[in-house]
Amino acid sequence: MFNILYMRIAVLALQGAFIEHEKMLQRLGAETFEVRQLSDWYQTKDALVIPGGESTTQIKLLHELNLYNPVREAILSGLPVFGTCAGLILLAKSVVGEEEIERISTMDISVCRNAYGRQLGSFYCEDVVDGVGDNIPMTFIRAPYIKCVTSLDCKPLAIVDGNIVAARQGNQIVTAFHPELNDDTRIHEYFMSIVREWVNKK
Repeated sequence: MFNILYMRIAVLALQGAFIEHEKMLQRLGAETFEVRQLSDWYQTKDALVIPGGESTTQIKLLHELNLYNPVREAILSGLPVFGTCAGLILLAKSVVGEEEIERISTMDISVCRNAYGRQLGSFYCEDVVDGVGDNIPMTFIRAPYIKCVTSLDCKPLAIVDGNIVAARQGNQIVTAFHPELNDDTRIHEYFMSIVREWVNKK
């Protein structure tokens, strides 16, 4: 079992694969709670997870529920955040072909949506993730990929077939794949190590 300090992690539960993240985090000893409305957001928390799903639906609901500004401000203030697939798209400052759409836009990455096309819309592989380990299971479901990082503050963590599929910038990490859909806990452990460092500095 991964040895951690007590953590309370918010999971955005507007749409998508949020339950799987909750189970993984709870398995590692963290407490989780779901953010479905503005009042949920103001609970005590040490981090946020933005799950995969439909990014357009999630951003629409963030605005409609008045969650957009407080979520974005918290991330900009240092709250650790982990975005998978759609979460990666929401955190990206640029999405190819969607320059006018307002996203959370806190991470210096440019993203290609549904980048692998129909034939490779869903696939599985194992590869290296810097700072995490080798043979990390990677399940891609109609996945985006990171076309490029746009500042020295943002570091690629994993590359598959020449495409960046994971990155970190400060307390933000993103993956194009879904680590919550496999039994391997190392990606979530890595995120929780970031949370632990942040909690200890507060």
